[in-house]
Amino acid sequence: MIHELKEIISQAVINQQKGLKNVLATVVHLEGSSYRKPGVRMLISEDFNSVGAVSGGCVEKEIIHRAKSIFADNTPKIITYDGRYKLGCEGILYILIEPFFLTNDFIKTFSKANSKRETVKLESYFIKEDESYGNFGTVITFENNKSFQFSKFFKQQQKANVGLFSQILQPSFKLIIIGGEHDAVKLCKIAATLGWEVDVITSVKDSKQLTDFPGANTVIGNAPETIQFTNITENTAIVIMNHSYVQDLKYVVKLTEYTPKYIGILGAPNRRERLFNELFELVPEISDEFLDNIYTPAGLHIGAQTPEEIALSIVAEILSVIREKKPFSLREINGKIHY
Repeated sequence: MIHELKEIISQAVINQQKGLKNVLATVVHLEGSSYRKPGVRMLISEDFNSVGAVSGGCVEKEIIHRAKSIFADNTPKIITYDGRYKLGCEGILYILIEPFFLTNDFIKTFSKANSKRETVKLESYFIKEDESYGNFGTVITFENNKSFQFSKFFKQQQKANVGLFSQILQPSFKLIIIGGEHDAVKLCKIAATLGWEVDVITSVKDSKQLTDFPGANTVIGNAPETIQFTNITENTAIVIMNHSYVQDLKYVVKLTEYTPKYIGILGAPNRRERLFNELFELVPEISDEFLDNIYTPAGLHIGAQTPEEIALSIVAEILSVIREKKPFSLREINGKIHY
């Protein structure tokens, strides 16, 4: 997840400014099952504080302990963690631990790529052995083809016995909230906790500030007649919560110019038919695909009552839509949970 890498890089910059060395641990291979999958990372600083997680807690303590040698000699290594005897996850993790140093050029390039919502590619070189030291490391490549190594001691070369873990990180999932009341604030907080990039649009007559929406990327006052959306893709969801049917309808009409995968609208179920009928009158060429992407009332039926619970039900519905999963209890699964 790109938001986890952002958090790691942000903390690494702070550590470097304090004069502390950093080490990066990456799960590069998995045999069997585990709490999380290859591609998860954690940062360990020279004072043995850490950011990020690769599992539920036990693995992290082991990684911190076994990372101590790298602070001393800057030599990357591969370690394994057998969860079959310690976690009950029936899997063996292969973890690359390497020096992690960020140049100013990398920091600027990474920041620019994020602002432009670009993908990044990470490639980690390793071998499937335990406590193996060698020429292992990670290379990150941006859409402009600029590449950086996390460790200046790593020499990128592919040998016959060296494995390669490759990962493409998409830009953060984007949520656009249209509305400025307290329930919109609750939705913003939960979405931001998930690492989503949240943009909030409030009424021009009652515009709010960024400080009113903790975790938001932007907060602007606008109107459906003048708003111009950008970067609305399948990686974007929109939730309309104006508490005004007229305003809701105007925004939905405006959104027919775009192709969001999810449009959630607050309101009673009996408003849905009216909304669709008026959409057909105002936008005769509206497609069935667009209508299928409208979810109103927004949220899964989990008995939500409070603003926080309603926000949770909406976030859960968005995840089920973008991951193409039909919600049900995990206790009904006998096999693997993740595919």
